[in-house]
Amino acid sequence: MRQIILDTETTGLETSDGHRIIEIGCVELINRRLTGNHYHQYIQPERVVPDDAIEIHGITNEFLVDKPLFAQIAQEFIDFIKGAELVIHNAPFDVGFINYEFGLLGSEWGKVQDNCTILDTLKMAREMHPGQRNTLDALCKRYDIDNASRTLHGALLDSEILADVYLAMTGGQTMLFMETEKDQSTAGHNQERVLISADRPALRVINASAEEITAHAGYLDMVEKSAGGTSVWRELESEPTA
Repeated sequence: MRQIILDTETTGLETSDGHRIIEIGCVELINRRLTGNHYHQYIQPERVVPDDAIEIHGITNEFLVDKPLFAQIAQEFIDFIKGAELVIHNAPFDVGFINYEFGLLGSEWGKVQDNCTILDTLKMAREMHPGQRNTLDALCKRYDIDNASRTLHGALLDSEILADVYLAMTGGQTMLFMETEKDQSTAGHNQERVLISADRPALRVINASAEEITAHAGYLDMVEKSAGGTSVWRELESEPTA
């Protein structure tokens, strides 16, 4: 499965006020693995970037003077994202701006939804963590993801951070597979064996409560919806016991 983690920076918050995109950043995941393939482009917005926006992302009017127009990069951008699932934090904002840019070029360019499916990680986070802050920074803190380099917003940096957040939110199965491969690669090597005493006390077993079981089932539903398949945990649960 090919997924594109996407973020944009803009001159303001509303396309109705004539605000435009000034940066697009994307990183590629294939089968939940970062490939190293990415798309990054600064864009001349054909309007002044307000001071309050510059304070957020640090992208100045002087920096954007010689950058290409959206019309000049539109086709290569479509070619990069076409056929993928876009993973975006607060997708209506970014998709709205991209569709606005396509609309300025003409109806023949269509919309993002004509080329991709879209997954909104903000909506996902609100379902998983109701009543809590679900900004990208808050999710980094919740999932123990280092975003120390994120002093200003930047589309490529934010998309890289969101990739880590998304993988953590959807179960971190990539890490599970990597650990399995690591274990297999060391099989057969001489390793110290530790024997457990036969007269040790019996281990205490604590069963999950009904509420915890329900919450776990809901989490697995979210994982499967995001990954597009049955989770490892459900496959294990369905196996017959000896």
